[in-house]
Amino acid sequence: MLKDFKAFILRGNVVDLAVGIVIGAAFTAVVTSFVGDVLTPLISIPGKTNFKNLTFTIGGGTFSYGLVLNALIAFILVAAAVFFLVVRPLNALVARRRAGEDTGPGTRDCPECLSEIPEAARRCSFCTSEVPPVVPAAP
Repeated sequence: MLKDFKAFILRGNVVDLAVGIVIGAAFTAVVTSFVGDVLTPLISIPGKTNFKNLTFTIGGGTFSYGLVLNALIAFILVAAAVFFLVVRPLNALVARRRAGEDTGPGTRDCPECLSEIPEAARRCSFCTSEVPPVVPAAP
């Protein structure tokens, strides 16, 4: 029983997931600090409003809608920071890497839809058009 548990824990997917969670938690702390310590103070430069103190009272209940506004602004700033500082640069890097790649060995591009298909294929699996056979290169 312990042997099965050890095999499960040492399986690659479990270890990768654990590492991803730890890195995600550390990254969350960095992004939260960046938004709270850099971006949020930039919003308060034009005015002196502190949303935390915005409330209204109905009957005996006090509604702190300013805290909701703070959370909404923090969410938008975190999303923007992640998008502009992580997602866009990574997408540009992936696009740059793909632009320099040729098709893999044993593959070619379909002349109709430009999808990558095996060299030996007589029909494209994506657009189903017939493709001419590959002429072997002369030695």
